[in-house]
Amino acid sequence: MIPTSFPTKEEIARLTAGMLIEIGAIDFNATEPFTHASGKQAPTYVDCRKLISFPRIRATLMDFLSVSIMREAGFEAFDNIAGGETAGIPFSALVAERLALPMTYVRKKPKGYGRNARIEGVMTEGQRVLLVEDLTTDGGSKLSFVDAIRETGATCSATAVIFYYGIFDGVEKTLADHGVQLISLCTWWDVLAEAKARGAYDAATLETVEAYLRDPAGWKPA
Repeated sequence: MIPTSFPTKEEIARLTAGMLIEIGAIDFNATEPFTHASGKQAPTYVDCRKLISFPRIRATLMDFLSVSIMREAGFEAFDNIAGGETAGIPFSALVAERLALPMTYVRKKPKGYGRNARIEGVMTEGQRVLLVEDLTTDGGSKLSFVDAIRETGATCSATAVIFYYGIFDGVEKTLADHGVQLISLCTWWDVLAEAKARGAYDAATLETVEAYLRDPAGWKPA
């Protein structure tokens, strides 16, 4: 079934944030910060991969993502749904099923043997491809996937994610300059607001998280 009628963007953001908190996909820790892939420390961590283990929440968020894609990009905007290796693969398959479109996926780098391909599945010249991922931080990995898609002769003018950090400057401009629209369900600010509303963490932890979100580059552990 193709979803067409759902809550407003703001309500989707609130509900998505609540679901991520509910399943433990959100971690706030003011005393023992997390080290991210960049090597930088932060009191926040999100793991969207957990969603695949919760069928009701998984289905609802994929409905939300599908309707957001149609609202923000168009009902007939795409011919192919591509997932980024590896976290984007299950979500791209679920979105493709809802939108009744072919699904492919993009490797981070060529296989190194056989066809040495980065694209798996059937993607053809001229197809309009949507890149689906679990999240985006600074948008950097998205550009590599987009370029791999475009090398096939297909186009890629949008990426859709469940979670967008929303705290780093220039991310949307960087993507836009590359000809890519960003569609997302919620940000750290939505999660912080919902955590406060639910009383999910103590006040000191929430204060530390908010300080980090306001200045991620300058934040240091106490």
